[in-house]
Order: sequence, then C-alpha cells, then structure tokens
Amino acid sequence: MFSLKPPHRRTTHLAVAGALAVATCATLMTGSASAIVNGRDSTQSYPFMASIPESAPKHGIDEGNCGASLIAPQWVLTAAHCVKGDGLELEGIVRIGSDHRKSGGTVRKIDRTVVHPGYVPGDGTTYNRNDVALVRLDRPVSETPVRIARQAGLPGTSTRILGFGTTVDTAFAFPERLQELETRRGAASECAPGYADRTRLCTISRVPQAMACFGDSGGPQVSKGRDGRWELVGVTSGPGAPGVPCSEGPGLYSSAPAYAPWIAGTLRNERAPHAAPTESRTP
Repeated sequence: MFSLKPPHRRTTHLAVAGALAVATCATLMTGSASAIVNGRDSTQSYPFMASIPESAPKHGIDEGNCGASLIAPQWVLTAAHCVKGDGLELEGIVRIGSDHRKSGGTVRKIDRTVVHPGYVPGDGTTYNRNDVALVRLDRPVSETPVRIARQAGLPGTSTRILGFGTTVDTAFAFPERLQELETRRGAASECAPGYADRTRLCTISRVPQAMACFGDSGGPQVSKGRDGRWELVGVTSGPGAPGVPCSEGPGLYSSAPAYAPWIAGTLRNERAPHAAPTESRTP
C-alpha cells in the first residue's frame, strides 16, 4: 500500500496499492536512516530473499523494486499489489539470494504470476485485503527456500524484516545493500482498528523511528523456528495505520501461515498436467 507517486502526502502513498512494489510493490517499506527506515546492513546470508525490479513511469518512477521470498525452487511469494497495480511495469525478472539489489544471486525470468482471487487494493484510507501473490520462475534455482511457519506467533514474538526499500520515508532512496530490522509481532490494538486480524499481522519495530517503507512491499518477515532456522511469518503489505509516516510505524503484514493452504493448493495445481493459466504470463 505504499504509493509509487512522489511521497509528499501520506494519503497518496496509501492510495496506490502497488507502491510496495516500487509503485505497486512497496518494497520500500523503510523510513529514514539506512533503509527499512533506520534498519541496518544485513548481518547474514538470506538465500530465500528475492527482489522484483519494476517501475511506474505513469507516476514518475523509473526504477524501483518489490521484495519476495523463495518458498519453493521455482516459486516466490510476494504482495499482490507488487504485481498488479496502477501503472506498474515489471522488468520480467526476479533476483534470488543476493544481499545486493542489482547484482549477485540468481536471476530468473518471470513465467507466471498468480494473484490471490480475493485480493482487494486499499482505497487510500484502508488496507489491502488478501495482499499476496505467487510468481513462478522460468526455471528452478539452487538457493534454499524458506519454510512457512505453522503459526504467526503470539504478540511479542521476536521477528525480523528484510528489504531493499527506501531509506527515507519522504523520498525514494533505495539502498544497494539488503537491510534488516529487528521487530516483534504486535497486538491487534497496536495497529489502526480493524487492520490486524487472522490474515493481517501488526508489526512493531524494536528500534525507534524505524519500519519498512516504499519498495519493501512483498518482502519477508521472519522468525526463528525451534530448530533455529528462519521461518516465514509475514509478507510486507503496507502501513498499519492511515496517515502515518513509515518511520513512525506500525507496519501491516499479510500472515504467511494464514495463506499456507492457498499457497500449497496453487503449487499443487500448477504441477498438474495441462493446468489452465491462472493469472498472467510474462511475454
């Protein structure tokens, strides 16, 4: 829900659901000092981290991106508004497993996008609903996918968000190095009334004046499983309250566990022979 238009008005940011996808793929969910607004350079390798280059010339954005998570050798999970938004133009590729926005990792072409059938973009004062989409790559990759958590965890659960989004919430300033931020699962009451529920997670930063922002959309929110491995908890969707700058939080995330049945069903159907096209195929 981070707008692709110049960030001079928060209402504008919320209006373009594709903003998280760099004008429709809010991979920009950051805010002020070092990306992911007051985040820090990544401290380890995240082989499942993916980025989707895109632009929105209609809104004056020539270069942007959205985040995504590798959940299977040939599939990444992202936000619906990152692949389906007003004036959004995807470059047709996905970069997987790199801690740099424009280099490294494995690059694959986009073969197909599958948007959740219940996706409804926000209208400028409301949140995106069912803001998840799957992107099939033209070929599998060797990077290790992240597993989807069985549960999102109780309020207070420690999480971490990742992204290549803008480092300031008043402009588009994308970092080259992957950013991370320590966060926690917030209570529903910490987001605007009605924003957080079974499918939407309220996310609170553990660092002052920090949160995901424009360009971070679609990216992962992860937590440590019992075996110490990262598990996917959420998908960056937008701000957790209307009219609030990114750096002031909270953030709103689609719950990955809540959509696990749809994800599993989609991947199963796509593996079936003679599967009918589900959404769109990149030329």
